[in-house]
Amino acid sequence: MELAAWLLATPLCVLLGYLTLELLLGLPPLKASTLVKGTPPPSSVILVPAYNEAANIAQTVEALRKVAPAASILVVADNCTDDTARLARAAGAQTAERFDMERRGKGYALAFGREVLRADPPEAVLVMDADCALAPGSAARLAALAVSLGQPVQASNLLVSHADAAPLVRISNFAMMIKNLVRARGLMRLGRGALLFGTGMAFPWPVFERLPLATADAVEDLQMGLWLAAENSPVALDDQSFVTSQAASVEDSRGQRSRWEHGFLQTATRQALPLMTAGLRHRSRLQFALGAHLMVPPLALLMLLAVAFLALIALLCALSGQWLPLWVAALAFAGLSFALLLAWWREGRTILPFSALLKTPLYVLWKIPIYVGFYINRQRGWNRTRREGESDDGSSATR
Repeated sequence: MELAAWLLATPLCVLLGYLTLELLLGLPPLKASTLVKGTPPPSSVILVPAYNEAANIAQTVEALRKVAPAASILVVADNCTDDTARLARAAGAQTAERFDMERRGKGYALAFGREVLRADPPEAVLVMDADCALAPGSAARLAALAVSLGQPVQASNLLVSHADAAPLVRISNFAMMIKNLVRARGLMRLGRGALLFGTGMAFPWPVFERLPLATADAVEDLQMGLWLAAENSPVALDDQSFVTSQAASVEDSRGQRSRWEHGFLQTATRQALPLMTAGLRHRSRLQFALGAHLMVPPLALLMLLAVAFLALIALLCALSGQWLPLWVAALAFAGLSFALLLAWWREGRTILPFSALLKTPLYVLWKIPIYVGFYINRQRGWNRTRREGESDDGSSATR
């Protein structure tokens, strides 16, 4: 019984310990990347894939023009059945329309946009989702860093919500901040590279030109980051640049979470151990760190597994009379909980009030159907989250 307890406690402690290390290393801001003063800004294009975004595309284009006046904007209206293309043009963006119902998804839209740009390629391409906003100065900074470093650069990608948002929405925003800011910083320090988040991504043209974009993969951004690591082209995180998007309601976010988390779990199952093995074989710090990063399940799932494992370990320890495995596992769980509280105190108090933090167990329970669905009804393709002000079919309520 004691051996069985250790067999459960050991992998649990490894996962909890690695995530704790990532969190602790990710608490301090990264050292700012410096740009050479006096260097002329690179030519850049903001590429916006859009599917039925008539409700928001004009505001998105106008906001991008305001914060990135030197950049051109190309909107790819992908299989749209509304006025996305017309409204984007009226707002001042170049537009390209694509119709292919067999090959659907963001990756195909990006590949189509790249073909449009080949005639006169810019020095840098910034990819922005149609429902996202860039902080002032971020576009110029991302483009300049991508060109000067010769590698992709990812902005911090965060969710924002209204002041009256439901506690579960605020907890989801906090979880996104943990993944896309704190853990991303930790991964940068461990592996000297980060992952891509799908929006707020800047690429020097020579890198963007050869990316494997034309795919319907549900987590095309994750796959691109892993492909870049294999090509020895690490992604740099710039935590001084920010891209934000409005958080979906609790009712509308389940499908989005299912897409990303099912895709992440499927990718991790296939690639985590091979990446760690390749990292050891090639002495690649980046590949090993990415593999270890993929080994850690999404935070809510990890917490569910930790509680279940701790209960089983406690039962086995009670039967054997040897309690050391439980104490070690409980200490690892306490260490992770402390690191999460530190992250909340340092970065998350404005995102997640303490009153909402207390409802975290409800958020974990809310996500159980997502994880059950991974085994009985796995979501494999791309889906679009309903935007605020839209009807159930995705059309604009003001159309």
